[in-house]
Amino acid sequence: MARDYYEILGISKNASTDEVKKAYRKMAMKYHPDKNPGDKTAEEKFKEAAEAYSVLTDPQKRQMYDQYGHAGVKGNGFGRSSGFSGGGFGGFDPFDIFREVFGNSGFGGFEDFFGGGGSSRRSRTSASTRTGSDLKIRLPLTLEEINKGVTKKIKIKRLDTCKACDGSGSKSGTSRKTCPVCHGSGEIREMTRSLFGQMVNVRVCSNCNGEGSVAEQRCPVCGGDGRVKGAREISVQVPPGVSNGHYMTMTGEGNVGQRKGSRGDLIVIFEELEHDVFIRNEDNIFVNLHISPAEAVLGTELEIPTLNGRVKLVVPPGTQTGKMLRLKQKGIPHLHQHGRGDQIVRILVDLPKNPSSEERKIYRDLLNVEKKRGCVSHRFSKIE
Repeated sequence: MARDYYEILGISKNASTDEVKKAYRKMAMKYHPDKNPGDKTAEEKFKEAAEAYSVLTDPQKRQMYDQYGHAGVKGNGFGRSSGFSGGGFGGFDPFDIFREVFGNSGFGGFEDFFGGGGSSRRSRTSASTRTGSDLKIRLPLTLEEINKGVTKKIKIKRLDTCKACDGSGSKSGTSRKTCPVCHGSGEIREMTRSLFGQMVNVRVCSNCNGEGSVAEQRCPVCGGDGRVKGAREISVQVPPGVSNGHYMTMTGEGNVGQRKGSRGDLIVIFEELEHDVFIRNEDNIFVNLHISPAEAVLGTELEIPTLNGRVKLVVPPGTQTGKMLRLKQKGIPHLHQHGRGDQIVRILVDLPKNPSSEERKIYRDLLNVEKKRGCVSHRFSKIE
């Protein structure tokens, strides 16, 4: 069973982003594999801390995690996959998280502290995992589509592998050569001295972008990038019950990386369209029902619309304006759970603005009856 992210970092559920980052820095320094060579337990704790940090510092992921736990942020459902199962890193490298927090230059500065063991591994990682960037799109949905779930076909523009060079970035018939700047290492190492001793700063070689090699002649189609602009139509399966702002991560549908790099992800953000009649509040649906004074006094039975068709509603005699009537299980399905919300019908009694002479006579007769019965009373009450 996966551990709670807040428990992993030793923080409360209302911890700020700065507190999350501070807790992660402490754990990352303590359990970094270069500081604990051969210690599988420390390595696992280092991975767990990176996973927790990646979720709790992303507002959308954190919201989904707080609502649905690990199910809300794993796999191809809601949130980004962040598991470390099967020895992999679930779509991101915990060392990338470490560099994000400490900075590339800061990471190099820790080399002596960690014993220097991680530098070559990080160099190889940066040179071989040229993952493409993620794409984000907004997908508008009607309440009817949210109610039942829907499969949407969308067309996205993205970067695809250049066919002319098969993604290598080199002109056909030519090859790649060792980068003359970094001599094939993919990184530039600079040594400086300070009050704290000798510091080594390691940065990615800007000439080859950390690959260690450059094209003898660039591909004339892609300019050496290995990618060209393309388009693709994909199907998005939207489950019932999603809300505005929820998102779905489609792994491997983003931009392809430079020179045969892996693809990023496509993040589909759901956008709930305004309905003509209904208003949604969580999984409940609200609607106003306008009736006449006679219907309010005598009661009536009407057919009213719901997201699943029309149903009968009984308005009891003596119903006051503003009265709420509840239709159970006629709202939005609970996301990934059984059951639905309710439909709430608010009664509004419409008084005639321009009554006919016949209506006026009826209301005069009614007023006389009320006076004789002593039913006419004028009282005051507190506004709530």
